[in-house]
Amino acid sequence: MVILHIFSRSSMLYLSEFQTKLSNQYITPAFSISLCAENAPSHFLIAGRNSSGKSLLISALAGNGKAKSGSRECNSVVAEVSVLKQQTLIEEEKQKDSADILDVIAEPTQVRELFARANDNYQNHPYYNELASTLRIEHLLDNAFLSLSTGETRKIIIMLAWLSNATIILMDEPFEGLDVEAVSAFSHFLVSQQQASLVLTANKLSDIPNNMQAQLIVMDALTITWKSECKLSYTDLRSELSTWFALESDDIDVPAALNVNNKYANDLNVNEPNRNVHNSELDSLPDTLIQLKDGFVRFDGRTVFDKLNFTLNKNEHWQITGPNGSGKTCLLQMFTGDNSHCYTNDLTIFGIKRGTGESIWDIKKHIGIMSNALHMQYKVNPSVEHVIISGFHDSIGLYTHPTLAERTVAEQWLEVLGLKQKKNTPFQSLSFGDQRLVLIARAMVKHPAVLILDEPLNGLDDFNRQKALKLIDILANAGTSTLLYVNHNSEERIPSIQKTLNMKDYQV
Repeated sequence: MVILHIFSRSSMLYLSEFQTKLSNQYITPAFSISLCAENAPSHFLIAGRNSSGKSLLISALAGNGKAKSGSRECNSVVAEVSVLKQQTLIEEEKQKDSADILDVIAEPTQVRELFARANDNYQNHPYYNELASTLRIEHLLDNAFLSLSTGETRKIIIMLAWLSNATIILMDEPFEGLDVEAVSAFSHFLVSQQQASLVLTANKLSDIPNNMQAQLIVMDALTITWKSECKLSYTDLRSELSTWFALESDDIDVPAALNVNNKYANDLNVNEPNRNVHNSELDSLPDTLIQLKDGFVRFDGRTVFDKLNFTLNKNEHWQITGPNGSGKTCLLQMFTGDNSHCYTNDLTIFGIKRGTGESIWDIKKHIGIMSNALHMQYKVNPSVEHVIISGFHDSIGLYTHPTLAERTVAEQWLEVLGLKQKKNTPFQSLSFGDQRLVLIARAMVKHPAVLILDEPLNGLDDFNRQKALKLIDILANAGTSTLLYVNHNSEERIPSIQKTLNMKDYQV
């Protein structure tokens, strides 16, 4: 049994061989850990690669799910900032929107209402003004929570954690999904705030807040493999993790999954990009794949972007940037038909003007997508192999018997991702990072005419990020797909993507 101590102010959180059954039916390992509070906040950094168990430990500390064995004792106010917390709040709001079944007219919950629920005197909270300014969310108070972007909802979850007056705040990858400006300011805030002891997870060096001192715990294979005896300086944390997170010395190979034997390529209509085989699907489409004239998105009296003229031509790859809430995801959802503004705008997709009676499947069959929204929607629990194959059918889950060719391609992808041994594993039992890798493969598997990757690298450790970046670059060079790629991190640029659309230029 490993006992770990964090010293904070008059608070304690203790797990003893504690196991909990999460909502996805996964039972966590038995964790034993002690967080003790004295005098001043202390911080704790849980580091490890994807699948090491970091998020499971955070869930156990938060008391999520149903306790199965062991004990959890807590005399502290504990708050959680994680994808799971984000998903839970979004689902609660969506269920509220469905209340008209009971003849009740649901009013969308505004951000200020969420704040008032957490703290009825939230505007006088000692850190309210500073944190609202740090995250740049003052203008969102009157907006419906469900109308916010993924990055904006993440910021609201962060604010709710502090408004709850928690003395221990659990943060699973604190900067994921935040724009560049917010990351810098929030990093400074985390080190300077004195309200709570922080328990942070990290799977890459950039997850360490600047100048933070913390006790370091390294996890691997669902166990704690090493811990520092005392808190380490920021420099020492980076030095230690540079070793733990070091990439393998071998170069990442060109993925075999992109090299499909001809007999399978003919069956699946996927080709061999590394051998210069052209994609007949892309060849059959007009040179201008997408055209938007004077594009706009407005709702709740708020203009997200306006007067955007955008043309996507074959093999002209674009990176889309901009702060949280600038409309990046809205724009891409217009292209996929998942945002009703596709009908209110002058938008032509694959030569078809939207709103002329076209079938949505006439559009989607040419598109592959990976996004935060898709990840949240993928709640079914097929095998990992079937999730990848579902990309051929543009479905969430697989509802047809897979062909031999589809299974062969899926197996190649699993080998490239290093997940071949998890072929038959239920999707929901994977770590968040491994789920991301599988969904990236799902988006790429059919070599779509347009490949949309909306912050695809969220949740990936450094090694898997580099692997995913190379896969994306290979596909961009292949001539089989035209890419639209959204990211916030300047270090995650794709060499083959030369054009940039900055949504900040179209904000009112």
